[in-house]
Amino acid sequence: MGRPEYLKRHGYNNGVEFALREFRREDFESLWRIDQECFAPGIAYSRLELAAYIRLRGAFTLVAEPTASGLKKPGNSGPRFTENSPKLLGFIVAQVTRRGVGHILTIDVPSASRRFGVGSRLLATAEERLRVAACHSVELETAVDNAGALAFYKRHQYCVVKTIPRYYTNGVDAFVLEKEL
Repeated sequence: MGRPEYLKRHGYNNGVEFALREFRREDFESLWRIDQECFAPGIAYSRLELAAYIRLRGAFTLVAEPTASGLKKPGNSGPRFTENSPKLLGFIVAQVTRRGVGHILTIDVPSASRRFGVGSRLLATAEERLRVAACHSVELETAVDNAGALAFYKRHQYCVVKTIPRYYTNGVDAFVLEKEL
């Protein structure tokens, strides 16, 4: 499949322009607020937890933000972010492990930024980076009751490999999902 077909198939060719970049220290509070919005208490990370995951050995954090040309201007048609849109559209924290398995620690896209391909692009970019780092597969955990996340990961060829009882501090079980790279 050629690059334009891949992009269209994964929702990137929808008229909304955003860019991915490396995490910067000044992003932290915004990322923590996004995490609090995206996840319920007991699943969302504390500031200390999020900071620790970002700093893990082998971890990287990618941030999505609208480009200047992606902002809606008078006379433009089609989906665009507006001046009132969040400055950060989402982020992903992933880790390269010593055993050649990548780990998605979190992927967070607030509701206002969904349906523009932000999550898909964050995930695809992280998977490619893990592949380049010689990871043969990638795994992640998600709450068993998070239907939106489960549908998202299924679209991206992730499979449930096991359940971890009471994984989250609120007592909710987690599915471990995996994808071969």
